[in-house]
Amino acid sequence: MKSVIVKNLLGLRNWVDERFPLMQLWNEHVGQYYAPKNFNFWYYFGVLALVVLVIQIVTGIWLVMSYKPDANVAFASVEYIMRDVEWGWLIRYMHSTGASFFFIVIYLHMFRGIMYGSYQKPRELLWILGMCLYLALMAEAFFGYLLPWGQMSYWGAQVIISLFGAIPFVGETLSLWIRGDYVVSDITLNRFFAFHVIALPFAIAGLVVLHILALHHVGSNNPDGIDIKANKNAQGKPVDGIPFHPYYTTKDAPAVVALLILMAVVIFFAPEMGGYFLEHNNFVPADPLKTPEHIAPVWYFTPFYSILRANTVNFFMVPAKLWGVIFMGLGTMVFFLLPWLDKGKVRSIRYRGWIYKTALGLFVVSFLILGYLGLLPPTPARTALAQVCTVIYFLFFLLMPFYTKWDKTKPVPERVT
Repeated sequence: MKSVIVKNLLGLRNWVDERFPLMQLWNEHVGQYYAPKNFNFWYYFGVLALVVLVIQIVTGIWLVMSYKPDANVAFASVEYIMRDVEWGWLIRYMHSTGASFFFIVIYLHMFRGIMYGSYQKPRELLWILGMCLYLALMAEAFFGYLLPWGQMSYWGAQVIISLFGAIPFVGETLSLWIRGDYVVSDITLNRFFAFHVIALPFAIAGLVVLHILALHHVGSNNPDGIDIKANKNAQGKPVDGIPFHPYYTTKDAPAVVALLILMAVVIFFAPEMGGYFLEHNNFVPADPLKTPEHIAPVWYFTPFYSILRANTVNFFMVPAKLWGVIFMGLGTMVFFLLPWLDKGKVRSIRYRGWIYKTALGLFVVSFLILGYLGLLPPTPARTALAQVCTVIYFLFFLLMPFYTKWDKTKPVPERVT
């Protein structure tokens, strides 16, 4: 019986393969794609990001079945999902927790790329596509943030959209175009719903495909920063590479299970994470007449929100608010320039000197402090600390052409270690 089933499945596969390059795609991108054999812990997060993306898409589809993008009933529809839809509370918490886990693995994935120089030649376009994907994810998260129509959703969107008004000449028109009204209203909710559910998911899926295609064209980087394609055997296969399947599919499986277990623990025991994943004010219906005492975005936006608030001085006849918007934008866009800012002779941090390691360490610390400060109400001391961390944040990029050139590096081995 078993052999008959296997025979039928193979026959179906062959039938499909005659009409669609199924096995060719499998071999090119999984079965015969050779990856460096020295991947470590940091190389889990690309696969984990893909897993969380699938979770977000599936749970999002189920939520849309019961959600109503109407300012009068949006909050009530979320409550209906939580209380009356079968397993609705689980689906909603999987989606909200998944959003935070998505950014956790994305930030760790980006950190790995910076640490091992995965943006250097020939992977510049791969890095740019990854950063476009990051910006699309931030937009997706922002548009989805308004949909629960809670107090923090409403006022957070109001504040962020109003920032566009600081742009000279076109600011007010741009803010009005984004909102569709003079204040955040029902039309704003419908626009954000359309972007969150239709436009951006397609863009993200397309960027993911392009990111993977670009990765498999130039080959994966590794902790040693060595191009394994430069050393091949008689069969034309990299001697320091192994097929992605079955070696890395089996290696990644325990990491996926660990991620799912960790997500389950959060979902079942602390879905709000003390207000970091789901703010307490978002369990209160949006009230345009009652402003919360402290308005702050979700934690994954707070580093850039801190940069925005750190600008408190009018300079060159430009108001502080506009400077804040400019530097907040630069804080994300500067990542695109990394392939050309880094003048280092080696890729991996393993073979870089103490200057680069110190600079990267200070950058990470400043990023984390900025993220924490963005969650808190501003005070003079916190603003001063945010200003110091903002300077450190940007100096990491601005001084990179100099300290990466001056830094003493170690010899890179000819083969992976």
